[in-house]
Amino acid sequence: MIEWHRLLGLGLTDYFTDSGYEVKMEIDLSIKKQRLDILIVERELVKQLSELPDGLENMARYNLISYKSFRQVTDAWSLDELNGHYVNYRKQISPSWDKLLPVEDFRLYAVCTRHPEKLETEAPLKFVKQGVYDIQWGGKQIRLIVLSEVPKVKRNALWLLFSGIMENVQFGAAQYEWRQPELSTVMNDLFKFYRIEGLAMPYTVEDYKREHRQELWEEFISGELFESWEMEELLKKLPLEKLLKGLPPEVLLKRLRREDVEAYLKKLSTTN
Repeated sequence: MIEWHRLLGLGLTDYFTDSGYEVKMEIDLSIKKQRLDILIVERELVKQLSELPDGLENMARYNLISYKSFRQVTDAWSLDELNGHYVNYRKQISPSWDKLLPVEDFRLYAVCTRHPEKLETEAPLKFVKQGVYDIQWGGKQIRLIVLSEVPKVKRNALWLLFSGIMENVQFGAAQYEWRQPELSTVMNDLFKFYRIEGLAMPYTVEDYKREHRQELWEEFISGELFESWEMEELLKKLPLEKLLKGLPPEVLLKRLRREDVEAYLKKLSTTN
């Protein structure tokens, strides 16, 4: 199963790094598992972001986000769920049920990849700007952000990564600047999942590095330098495990001493 919600949550976690907001994911709001996709909570005053992605300009103290990927539908039921999450969460974090936190402390967002055509027949969407709409649902106004419609500009780079449009995804990948480098692997996972869903994606940097390493290795083991090295010299430069994985057994066994093979077999038997 493709974890689109987790990937968007990780992207938003990175975007709001060192900002006035903290991102939480899959918040359990009841005894029976009912998880809110993403929660962004305002923190104590720290460095503020100069520009937010389209649709998030009106953020409040607590921001509840429901997300539907490009094979999911944002409909009346998904908005009912989001309203339900809001009611539960507001009760949980308020001092008491008789003293609830102010309504103004909460914002609700429905983020979706494609335009919710069915929902548009069920309630009017108020146009805010390209790709951004407001919809009155029950007692709350919900901000609807359609990722395949937002403008292709740098401030929307994170949104564009989830847009489902190849040229927009490529633009987002080139423009988005990761705050936490360890989360940049999200982009590689995104490209992989897009391929699974049938959307043609270009090679990632990791694809190139992996294939380039393999090409260099194949050139090395078939070249004169490899043939000229004594096995002891090879073992000093490359672990035996690496040689075993990269070389045909007959090529390697010709050059290994019997004691080296026995030592390796003994090591395997002690670790298994």
